[in-house]
Amino acid sequence: MSPEIGHYALVLALALALIQSVIPVWGARKGDAVLMGIAGPVALGQFLFIALAFATLTHAYLVSDFSVENVYLNSHPAQPLIYKISGVWGNHEGSMLLWVLILGLFSALVAAFGRNLPLSLKANVLAVQGWITVAFLLFILKTSNPFTRLAPAPLEGRDLNPLLQDPGLAIHPPLLYVGYVGFSMSFAFAVAALIDGRIDAAWARWVRPWALTAWMFLTAGISMGSFWAYYELGWGGWWFWDPVENASLMPWLAGTALLHSAIVMEKRDALKVWTVLLAILTFSLSLLGTFLVRSGVLTSVHAFAVDPERGVFILGILMVFIGGSLALYAWRAPLLKQGGLFAPVSREGALVLNNLFLTAACAAVFVGTLYPLALEALTGAKISVGPPFFNWTFGPLMVPLLVVMVFGPFLAWKRGDLYGVAQRMTWAIGLGVGAVLAAYAVTWGGPVLAPVAIGLAIYIIAGALLDVFERIQLFRAAASVSLARAKGLPRSAWGTALAHAGIGVMLLGIVGETAYRQELIVQVKPGETVSIAGYDLTFEGLFPETGPNYRDVVARLRVAEGGVATGFLNPAKRVFTARNMPTTEAALKTRWLSQLYVSPGEPAADGSIALRFYYKPMVLLIWIGTLFMVFGGLMSLSDRRLRVGAPKPAARRAAPAVAPVEAAE
Repeated sequence: MSPEIGHYALVLALALALIQSVIPVWGARKGDAVLMGIAGPVALGQFLFIALAFATLTHAYLVSDFSVENVYLNSHPAQPLIYKISGVWGNHEGSMLLWVLILGLFSALVAAFGRNLPLSLKANVLAVQGWITVAFLLFILKTSNPFTRLAPAPLEGRDLNPLLQDPGLAIHPPLLYVGYVGFSMSFAFAVAALIDGRIDAAWARWVRPWALTAWMFLTAGISMGSFWAYYELGWGGWWFWDPVENASLMPWLAGTALLHSAIVMEKRDALKVWTVLLAILTFSLSLLGTFLVRSGVLTSVHAFAVDPERGVFILGILMVFIGGSLALYAWRAPLLKQGGLFAPVSREGALVLNNLFLTAACAAVFVGTLYPLALEALTGAKISVGPPFFNWTFGPLMVPLLVVMVFGPFLAWKRGDLYGVAQRMTWAIGLGVGAVLAAYAVTWGGPVLAPVAIGLAIYIIAGALLDVFERIQLFRAAASVSLARAKGLPRSAWGTALAHAGIGVMLLGIVGETAYRQELIVQVKPGETVSIAGYDLTFEGLFPETGPNYRDVVARLRVAEGGVATGFLNPAKRVFTARNMPTTEAALKTRWLSQLYVSPGEPAADGSIALRFYYKPMVLLIWIGTLFMVFGGLMSLSDRRLRVGAPKPAARRAAPAVAPVEAAE
């Protein structure tokens, strides 16, 4: 398959994107159904051409066509198949092609499944998506063409960046990009609604599935990236407040606030102006993350090294879309009617408080990430904002948020009874306090605040479960009644409980790993034994091994627990032959939810090697908690109320034998 086919497909996709961005808007303005109806077929055609371009580049990688510069720079004949495929997006040009492919996919999904949307709204949404697609296709064709040829063609490639030759990094970028690009749908709905001048509860119902889908994928992408950094970089940490990590965290925080704000808008027709602003800001933060990664202003293992022209182009995209959408918002938002009123102590009030803490936390991350860059640009002075700043600003904002998060689902809409809710939550509060006391008893003399955090985590998990128990009247009604209520409980209620419990599970893992881990750094010679956390590890020596495109020096360690041999750990220093680039391959041994982690240093001439040992209690709960959150989102998304558009009148039916279950949100 000729690479020129892919290039021409992108040009044709750009032509269709231009049509999609102009004609439907004109049709909506004129009330012409024919012109508005063009948006759907054009969006589908545009997606097919982008998919053809992506397939063409993938084929070039699979057959090792080194006449394509992108393949030459990021592939090698000896690479395993999975890394030939992941090499397609393991570079700037290919990753941007993946970005527009996902953008086109979302447009195609709206075109195919948005039949219940008002025609004018659908036309405007697809037009806004078309504007975004035009901008990024121009960016690719002008500055980042993945189909540039080399003449003469080299005999072999330079190999993919060794840090990216890992299964986690094969999965992480697509998940992250679906999250980033998915929020373009919320943005498109917000801008389209501002153009129409009509925003109501039905609009929130249409936006929520797209926002929830993006949030799920972004959660999974951040989690996978964290796990990759944990085991691949050899430093033993799972989050470092790296600016590029922060670039993904900011839209996640804003997107979480958007989901909760949309609930209030859907249920109470309130917070319209705020919800629309969040929809704009969330995607704006996704675009900002793209600028930080690809502009060259940051140096990070996650960032692409690119030329300044690309950074200027992306900065222009930011100015047009962020500035333009905020200007439209400033013009149209004052014309929107305010919705229903509610008391401060109510479920709406709890969700507003949730939004305040989330946006404040996002602002703290934003300032800590961009302030050093702004200061350097204005004064030339260089400063570093590291983990202490974020720990002391982000952490205190999260604690009250987590406390309120548990109370929120128990409060009634419009006006709640705080004292009554506290009485209903006696078990959750009691379990949390008991966990604090038990943790102090077991870890006396250890970190002072860690038991409090453990109690908070147990309180969150118990509160999520108690919410479900209350709804199905577990232990308060006959088992048959509870079972019937459980079957009738909306899936979004189960999803909310699972996602909230996942936050508690993740918090347990964070506390265990940060407060109770053990660390040991030693230089060992063959035959020497190191003991840590009940493990005895005997160093047997250094052994060379060869892979398909790398050489290893493996430090073999025999592991024993209580004098009984339980296997081997094989941390290694790896050198990829094509680039002559070394990497560190840590070794992990899992015991229940905890891990023994061994990272090697450079081997010495006398056969010894420096080894860094960690014992990380409950560390796996960090990623198990994020899985709970993702599956909770998936369960909520499967709720029919989040898969349809405007609610339709239900047919009258006989009263059910069992009282209807209160909606989850």
